[in-house]
Amino acid sequence: MLLITIPLILFLFPLAYSLGPGNMFFAANGARFGFRSTLKANFGYHLATFVVTYLLGIGFGFGTSHAPTLMLALRYLGVLYVAYLAFGMMRAGLANDESQAKHASFIDGIVLLVLNPKAYIIIALMFSQFQPNSTGPQFFIGIGWISIIFTLNNMIAFCFWAAIGDKIAIHFRSKKKAQILNIALGSMLLLVAVWMAVP
Repeated sequence: MLLITIPLILFLFPLAYSLGPGNMFFAANGARFGFRSTLKANFGYHLATFVVTYLLGIGFGFGTSHAPTLMLALRYLGVLYVAYLAFGMMRAGLANDESQAKHASFIDGIVLLVLNPKAYIIIALMFSQFQPNSTGPQFFIGIGWISIIFTLNNMIAFCFWAAIGDKIAIHFRSKKKAQILNIALGSMLLLVAVWMAVP
């Protein structure tokens, strides 16, 4: 396991920590609601990540990669969902109504992963490079180990970006500045939706 772990982490590190839809989403939520409020969504996202990664690893990826209609549907459902969250955040800023601003939930985290086809592509890319060569039980153990490393690496990256967002928010404590922050972060999430829409 150790022989595959180090190269796998080196492979995943730039993918996990560079700016992407997931990192931007959690940075925005960390800035708006604080680091602790992102933990439920983070757990939901990465519980789904582990399940999806494991399924892709044992062969689900073949069917998904050969189902362009499914991937297209997932892409645009994901775009609509993130855009919905973005408009909710911006509306809270415009209306000055804190009741409209809701932090991402455990379910939001799951939905964000399931409706993010780019996550499937990254997972399929990972397994194209690190598919276990063993057979029988060792194959499933190997897939499980890779899925755990991938999931934990992503979770730490998301926590990192959520913490950065939380620190940024310290400078936006007044009501007027908070409105500006809501609109800016909602716009950021809209950019995430656009990012997800691009093939």
